[in-house]
Amino acid sequence: MLVSKIFSKGIQFFSTFAAVQEKTVKKRRKFNMTGKELNIVFMGTPEFAVASLRRLVDSGYRIAGVVTTPDKPAGRGRMVRQSAVKQYALQQGLPVLQPEKLKSPEFIRQLAAWKADLQVVVAFRMLPEAVWAMPRIGTFNLHASLLPQYRGAAPINRAIINGEPRTGVTTFMLDYEIDTGKILFQEAIDIAPDDTAGDIHDRLMDIGASLVLKTVDAIGADACTPVSQSQLVTGTLHAAPKIFHEDCRIDWTCSGNKIRNLIRGLSPYPAAWTELHIGGTLLQMKVFAAEFVPCTAPAPATVDSDGKKHLKVAAADGWLSLTDIQIAGKKRMPIDEALRGLRI
Repeated sequence: MLVSKIFSKGIQFFSTFAAVQEKTVKKRRKFNMTGKELNIVFMGTPEFAVASLRRLVDSGYRIAGVVTTPDKPAGRGRMVRQSAVKQYALQQGLPVLQPEKLKSPEFIRQLAAWKADLQVVVAFRMLPEAVWAMPRIGTFNLHASLLPQYRGAAPINRAIINGEPRTGVTTFMLDYEIDTGKILFQEAIDIAPDDTAGDIHDRLMDIGASLVLKTVDAIGADACTPVSQSQLVTGTLHAAPKIFHEDCRIDWTCSGNKIRNLIRGLSPYPAAWTELHIGGTLLQMKVFAAEFVPCTAPAPATVDSDGKKHLKVAAADGWLSLTDIQIAGKKRMPIDEALRGLRI
């Protein structure tokens, strides 16, 4: 009788254990997805973000919806324009949310209804915790620098302005402080001496899209090993704060290389600018490209031109030959065309 009871309890224990194991396996099977099985919400605004969204869509990933900025007036005519991400999302028939306030209860409710496993952020606004912590896996961001270097709004511009020889893209999990979360993957590229912000933007846009796919797949397969940014700090950390109009003004008392890096780092947008006395007139112009020749030069901001082919401006240690400019009120032109219009 005792043996029978012990045997019966043993059977009951193993039955219960088997049921628990089966439930655990089902739970693991439910959450151990491939990247293409994850329910993804994408957040972004400019063309840089469109590349990543397009790569996800073209590769068959499941996009539950897209979050972007509200439509707003732009340009001289102040016509209302949609963000590049919204335009692409609508072309693909993807649901779009455009919240004015990211903490709005209505937006939070609508976002939760998409039931995202994962959120992907590329060139978007700073998210409140209620948003980035919503998905069961979390939210990762694509940043256009090799974090922890160049945290902030203008990483491409700032890296070139500072004369960096290399930069890259980083995917990292969002956390409480901006651009400080644990790093998932990075991809580095060299910055050539003649590269502009536009050149690096286009290269990182494509490389970043591939890195987003790699990150989503690794997260789906539970194959990520996030690394704290504190482990990667070496030397001085450079920030990448937002660039304002006065930051773009050329200081001709600086070295020629520093000025040329400023011009490259702001070309084509927002563009370095200056005011020069040319032909007896004070002209304001944007400068998109220049060549530097070190030498003994006259006072900074001294202008030399033949009125046809060249326009040189003195820096602290040589001449900068401007090759691509836009005089206020006119179109962007090569220097010979611009000089022809000035009739010096």
